[in-house]
Amino acid sequence: MDTPTPMLPRKVSNVLHKRSPLPKPFSADDISQLGSITISSEEGNAWEDASEVFWDTPKRRTRRQTALYLLVAIGVTFGFITPFRTSSINLVFDPYKPIRPELSPTPGNTADPIKWLKENSNDKHAVTKGFLSRLQHGRPRAALISLVRNAELPGMIQSIRQMEEKWNAKYLYPWIFFNDEPFSDEFKTETQNATAAKCFYAVIPKEHWSLPEWIDEDRFINGLEYLGTIGVGKGWLVSYHHMCRWNSGFFYKHPILKDYDWYWRVEPDVHYFCKMSYDPFRFMRDNNLKYGFNMNILDDARSFPSLGPHTAAFMKTSPHLVHPNADLTWLVDTNTSDYNNCQFFSNFEIGSLNFWRSPQHQAYFDYLDQAGGFYYERWGDAPVHTLSIGMFVPKAEIWFFRDLGYQHDVNMHCPPNREVACDCQKTRLDENFYKLVPLQSPQRKPDDTCIRQFLGGKWLEKKDGWTMGVEKAFGGDGYHGYKLLEDE
Repeated sequence: MDTPTPMLPRKVSNVLHKRSPLPKPFSADDISQLGSITISSEEGNAWEDASEVFWDTPKRRTRRQTALYLLVAIGVTFGFITPFRTSSINLVFDPYKPIRPELSPTPGNTADPIKWLKENSNDKHAVTKGFLSRLQHGRPRAALISLVRNAELPGMIQSIRQMEEKWNAKYLYPWIFFNDEPFSDEFKTETQNATAAKCFYAVIPKEHWSLPEWIDEDRFINGLEYLGTIGVGKGWLVSYHHMCRWNSGFFYKHPILKDYDWYWRVEPDVHYFCKMSYDPFRFMRDNNLKYGFNMNILDDARSFPSLGPHTAAFMKTSPHLVHPNADLTWLVDTNTSDYNNCQFFSNFEIGSLNFWRSPQHQAYFDYLDQAGGFYYERWGDAPVHTLSIGMFVPKAEIWFFRDLGYQHDVNMHCPPNREVACDCQKTRLDENFYKLVPLQSPQRKPDDTCIRQFLGGKWLEKKDGWTMGVEKAFGGDGYHGYKLLEDE
């Protein structure tokens, strides 16, 4: 049967006709004579042109295109499921590829918190799980959450825009806004216009934002007046007490979060300074981390004088709930053995909702709630979160997001060593240690800053001949004698 061939150039029409029979297979004699065949330059070019035209049929073009599409699809697939290995977060092009974020190399004699955490986890969770995690789990079920009032709309828009610009514009994790009253149409419209991600709005149940029945109202009112008199921050505001209690034991129970596993807390009128080239949610999940913080600072002890003793009492009544690998030493004053008032600054936190839903934390919160300290004193969610994390989570599952620049009011963290662009002046590791403690507070400050007590090891080593007393005598605050300063 004859097979049609494509039109050929005029100069080879004497070689091939428009319709020619299929070529016969070479015989042994033909093959043996190939070495003696001589083709002129003109004939060779003619045959080359003819061969090119002969092979470039529509059917062959279709096959080549199909093969190309298959190769591209295979390449994309393997590019997605193959673990991405690099030491620089600047090279992460796929927004959903988890990677352990690293900062620029530090001098060989300088300890690295990231290295420290890696070593103290025995490398068990030091690297991402790779393609199995991606195939089995996919994109983390996570959201950006904010407790905000209608009147705080301008500050909320500021926070959203910076978060979107620095990170979420390419990830599009949803925003979930909470309020103790319905959001206005203006609030919904403006927030939706500030992001391409989905926005959801939730009203807090009244029972989660009101005085519990076991609270003595007269004692509560007297406490408000006392806290206002001595100047404890926002301690005279009823709504602030509701807020601290809600953030401590109720936010994760709201039905709107039932389909989520991870959250990033975003406050109104905060600042995010650094570009983020990886997904913190995937990073947390794939490295089996439970809680991420950005600042570890001291709080005004007058806000929660009985929180430490109540926590100690809880541990005595429920020792079986405390994690066997928990490390509370960095939260204990070495001189008094009491709670030293250090805390993770919870205005910035990235964490596991499933941890807060755990029976351990719920038992601890219920114990504190019955004690009444959220109203008789001003127990904040930051120290409650910190103590809960300290009791129930191994330190190897807590992450210091030192590469993310952040500011809330007077407290600002700007990473001194970074590979990503940051719109801020670098800060010292100990920059925010006691900014929340007013001068009139009589509390004793720890011998070491909170973040250094958390990091431990070389971060606590002092310069030879240095003493806190001598530094204070010369006008210092007593916290500049460390060998490792982080900002050098």
